[in-house]
Amino acid sequence: MTVLEMAAPTKERPQQHRRVAPERAGGVSARRKWQSAYLRRLAITDTIIVAAVVFLAQWWRFGSDADVVDGEAFGHFSYTALSFALIIGWFAVLRVFRTRSPRVIGSGPEEYRLIAVGTLRLFGLIAIASLLLHLEIARLYLAVAFPMGLTALIASRWIWRRVIARERARGEFRTAVLVVGVRGAVVDLARNLERDDAHGYRVVGVCVPGYGGDVGEVVTVNGRDIPVLGDEHSVTDAIEQVGADTVAVTASERFGPERLRTLAWDLERDHVDLVVAPGILDVSGPRLSMRPVAGFPLIHVERPRYHGAQKFTKTTFDIAFSTVVLAVISPVLLAAAIAVKLTSKGPVLYKSERMGLDGQPFPMLKFRSMVQNADSQVTALMKENEGAGVLFKMRDDPRVTTVGRFMRRYSIDELPQFVNVLRREMSVVGPRPPLRREVEMYDDAVSRRLLVKPGVTGLWQVSGRSDLSWEDTVRLDLSYVDNWSMMGDVMIVAKTLKAVVGSDGAY
Repeated sequence: MTVLEMAAPTKERPQQHRRVAPERAGGVSARRKWQSAYLRRLAITDTIIVAAVVFLAQWWRFGSDADVVDGEAFGHFSYTALSFALIIGWFAVLRVFRTRSPRVIGSGPEEYRLIAVGTLRLFGLIAIASLLLHLEIARLYLAVAFPMGLTALIASRWIWRRVIARERARGEFRTAVLVVGVRGAVVDLARNLERDDAHGYRVVGVCVPGYGGDVGEVVTVNGRDIPVLGDEHSVTDAIEQVGADTVAVTASERFGPERLRTLAWDLERDHVDLVVAPGILDVSGPRLSMRPVAGFPLIHVERPRYHGAQKFTKTTFDIAFSTVVLAVISPVLLAAAIAVKLTSKGPVLYKSERMGLDGQPFPMLKFRSMVQNADSQVTALMKENEGAGVLFKMRDDPRVTTVGRFMRRYSIDELPQFVNVLRREMSVVGPRPPLRREVEMYDDAVSRRLLVKPGVTGLWQVSGRSDLSWEDTVRLDLSYVDNWSMMGDVMIVAKTLKAVVGSDGAY
């Protein structure tokens, strides 16, 4: 669920008579405490990495000799002075681009993107300055500092993200959320906020506009009872009661703009964050932008882009990545082919008809992991089907061979699909390749899966694989179709390696 932070209006505020509440020991102050400690550790880590990389680059290029930079504008100065200036500038850029903002820490792709953009801007500025000021800066010095520094910074943030994820799994480093809205919308938002512990949200109470029920009533979300603490007028009291540090408003039509603005002012004094759920599912941040019009903050939703420069970039990545992968894993392919041929009758490769871009059929290649003519046994096994929708899934499928079971565990049987990528029938990352019978049952919404090429991997692969229900598979595929980006593809590929090594959800 996308949650947008609501900016406080700039109009003059009326006098408020409610007493300003002190900070709560269990809510806002607890969040501030762990965030401040975490941000200090990030700052220390960034400083150590930047300093180490810059001086390593200097040593790599010049050794222990202190060389000098020639420049017409500034005369001669040492590389040690330049290194100190680069360290200060790099650290300043990370701060200017808000890479340690509480809004992005632990967020993954957005945090990495800000670090990459800031670092690129810094070294681009250095290149321009050296050209305009005729500074003779050694290219190897910068060529070592730039990639090593960027890689080390992103790697350190990834490690810190793992630390946060581990703490959140233990119930720490959480954002305590009070959700306000109509009952159905409150349940949906709470369910999405708590879908993954790594997101760090825990709903501690709800307020339902117009609520007039009994005290002690609860709503149940994911098997957990969440107390209903009153109506829209009970928000400030409910915050103090449960120690919430964030209020999330959904289905806010019952509030009206004036009431929502007053709530924002009240929460600002109490140092409580206000977020508003716009009611748009599975739309990523880059497609959303806030545009104030006549005093109203309007959310503009950009259309997904499947053509032009983005399509060219994705195709180039597909071809380059698949070529490298097939070259690297060629011994594995040869070993798998020999194992399949020697242990069971039938062809080495299994060709399964799948529906590709715009519903065009193509033969998807896989190493054969089942006995010959396994498709003819589906009808007899249908009563054992563990899948949902039109998917046939069976954890202990008797048709799977011994070699096939091993290949499936580590997704080795799917490696020939990189040949489909080179044939432009598939993409490295995309929706799950559907069967013809699936496509024939698609409604208008689900048919959007056919707007892009199916992928060797995708969100479905890194979110549970065979353990996913039909509904979750469709939701993830549609989310990918509407929000795909090159950075997102790279992240999915990285997560796929982890899922395959751990054989998560594979059978």
